[in-house]
Amino acid sequence: MGEHTGGCLCGAIRYTIAIDPPIQAVCHCKNCQKQAGSAYSMLVGVPESAIAITGEPKVYMDKGDSGASVTRQFCGTCGSPLFSLVESAPGLVFVKAGTLDDTTGFKPSAQFWTKSRQDWVDLGALPGFETVPG
Repeated sequence: MGEHTGGCLCGAIRYTIAIDPPIQAVCHCKNCQKQAGSAYSMLVGVPESAIAITGEPKVYMDKGDSGASVTRQFCGTCGSPLFSLVESAPGLVFVKAGTLDDTTGFKPSAQFWTKSRQDWVDLGALPGFETVPG
């Protein structure tokens, strides 16, 4: 598929991903639920070297359910959540999949933190992990 583009709601922050995302997943951790304002967060994980960002995201330092530091980046103008950098996954950027310009190619292959999944959420046979795969 090649290059993928996306950005925040107001367009102040844009990004280009130079590769097909090797990680496409759903996260059910409580903090992702709060940041997404939803039952889970859809994300793609890419190497930092594969993403180019224009604009200056605001940063919120968080602690994930695992206790690892999470740098959450969002647009300071429209508030769109965009990127997460997780201490336990150095070198990767997790991009909120809903911010991609074209989401037709997004197909999650796993779900993480299923122990925090909302009872009514059923993602069928999608492989799940109570926390994150080790």
